[in-house]
Amino acid sequence: MSKQTINAKTRTTTGKTAAKNLRKEGRIPAVVYNSKGEATSIDVDEVEFNKVWRNITPTTSVTLKVDGKDLVALIKDVEYNIRTDKALHADFFAPDADQKLVMKVKIHYTGTPAGVLKGGFKKERNNEIKIKACIADLPETVTADISGINVSEALRVKDLKLGNKIEILTNAELPLVTVSPAR
Repeated sequence: MSKQTINAKTRTTTGKTAAKNLRKEGRIPAVVYNSKGEATSIDVDEVEFNKVWRNITPTTSVTLKVDGKDLVALIKDVEYNIRTDKALHADFFAPDADQKLVMKVKIHYTGTPAGVLKGGFKKERNNEIKIKACIADLPETVTADISGINVSEALRVKDLKLGNKIEILTNAELPLVTVSPAR
């Protein structure tokens, strides 16, 4: 897991005018929610936030340094202006370290199935699974090697090796990739 860090400051002013003034200074207004639903208003540097936000997945945890205190959080939502290509507001979620989170994770496939080399056709049926894990154990991505799949075989959810700290909630028999014979 890559260590992404964003420096932040607690903000006391809220509202449209305060947000506009922050954006003029190159800062983005944001909110950090904890597991109890309590919110803390913060602001982050626009350039620093964009470097992190544009290169992560929804399950990538970031370290928020809020006034010297470290919080491990997920970027949950970003309000974005499509015309100016700028982030306007961000929401972070900082759960308790032992709290289990239910997340969807994309699966990236590597290799060429053996069945395709023998004339079969590869079909990606699903590329996302649902998992349950603590924030420190969330994988950024799941990579599956499909080079061992022959004709009329499938890679199923139960074939994924994610470790014992991650619970897979998706049906274990669900096919992810299949190789069908040539007609």
